[in-house]
Amino acid sequence: MKAERKNSITRGMIWMLIISTLLFWLPVAGPLLAGIVGGKKAGGVGSAIMAAFLPAFLLGVFLFLVSSLLTGIPLFGVLAGAGGAAAGLTQAGPILVGAIVGGLLAD
Repeated sequence: MKAERKNSITRGMIWMLIISTLLFWLPVAGPLLAGIVGGKKAGGVGSAIMAAFLPAFLLGVFLFLVSSLLTGIPLFGVLAGAGGAAAGLTQAGPILVGAIVGGLLAD
């Protein structure tokens, strides 16, 4: 029988979100541990990097769409989307380092 692959970018993103939320009180170590676990669950370095950056990008797109919809002015949507993506990327440093380490451990 062929073994099922249990690694995916979505699974890595979910693990990163849960662990970083639970360890919010550890400023650098929390996102680092979340990145390591999420990177290992993602299954490789490339998937781990995608799992680390994709949530910040999706947050920016979501804020752009919602703020453009509510205000009717796309310029406000661009500003809100850029601000949301920047806020999401502030946590990306330790998560990215952890994701690379976790991706290397998964290989």
